[in-house]
Amino acid sequence: MTIPDGKVVVMHGLTRDEAIAAMRAVKAALGAQDGLAFATSTETNLGWKLGDLLEHVLEEHEAMTGYKAPGGRPKGEPKGEP
Repeated sequence: MTIPDGKVVVMHGLTRDEAIAAMRAVKAALGAQDGLAFATSTETNLGWKLGDLLEHVLEEHEAMTGYKAPGGRPKGEPKGEP
């Protein structure tokens, strides 16, 4: 598994308002970075390996924002080892 470079903050057990406040605080502390992605735990992803979660979050972040972290897989390249 190749995990793209990028920064991810994973949150668990926070209310929606707490998660938003945490995201704002992290962005303020780090200086609102384009490559910073956030995720919250779900029933589904709680059973995932951390590497799988990071890969998924960073791929979704790229799809939603168009931001591609340095070292990330080029668009259209299949998952897995090159």
